Amino acid sequence: MKSVTYNVPNISCEHCTHTITMELSEIEGVSNVDADVQTRLVTVTFDEPATEQVLKDTLAEINYPVVA
Repeated sequence: MKSVTYNVPNISCEHCTHTITMELSEIEGVSNVDADVQTRLVTVTFDEPATEQVLKDTLAEINYPVVA
């Protein structure tokens, strides 16, 4: 199991966190998603076949791109 945390500045409300949680949870291998509207951080726990690139690409596709 691997856990990563991303800075996602586009998070502005609970709807945003719900969308992110739902979309990332659909990726095979993702076991937990925690998106926080206050800190604008998204923490994802996952295993293969999910990868960091798939997570980042999915966030970008739903208009919540990761900022380094």
